[in-house]
Amino acid sequence: MNDPAPRKRKRDGAATREKILAEALTLFARKGFDATSIKDISSAVGVADAALYRHFPSKDDIAHTVFTLHYGSLAQDVSDVAARHVHIAPIIDELIAMLCRLFDQKPDVFAFILINQHNHLRFVGYKANPVEECVALMRTAQDRGQIAISDPQLAAAIALGAAIQPAIFHLYGRLEGSLSDKKEVISEAVRKALGVKSLQQLKKAE
Repeated sequence: MNDPAPRKRKRDGAATREKILAEALTLFARKGFDATSIKDISSAVGVADAALYRHFPSKDDIAHTVFTLHYGSLAQDVSDVAARHVHIAPIIDELIAMLCRLFDQKPDVFAFILINQHNHLRFVGYKANPVEECVALMRTAQDRGQIAISDPQLAAAIALGAAIQPAIFHLYGRLEGSLSDKKEVISEAVRKALGVKSLQQLKKAE
């Protein structure tokens, strides 16, 4: 008979790797990358440092894996939403709702990849980058005459700022309730800031 032990060890190894990534994400989001040590991660996972190093050679490698995994997933989500609509207005509404839901359901993911992103962007180029996806959709909206701001980089910065700053206020305890409760207000603010034109305005301009 074949020994089932190797397969079991493989499954256990995969589970340990997933737990390392999950605990590291929580620590990075709450303590910061620099303040989190390998000892912190191994203690949270419940393994020795040596066991952790069997899965990842360094703390940087753990952060790289965590960041690119979630950052890439968000980039794909932004791309998928943009592909479903022709006009920028429903795209904004859907993206704001998605970001609010991400903050409410997975605050550590939100904080790590969006609020603390500047510490980790060295891990990614322009591939699988949600910010670049936002710039691309703003460029398309500008080309179609759907927004008043001519610079797509500036438009993306304004939209992302309006979406992320309320989340920061929530983290500081300045806002109560869920962020999803405020998605309509945030969406309206983004549309106004970008000068989004209605379908009626676009038809009149033709």
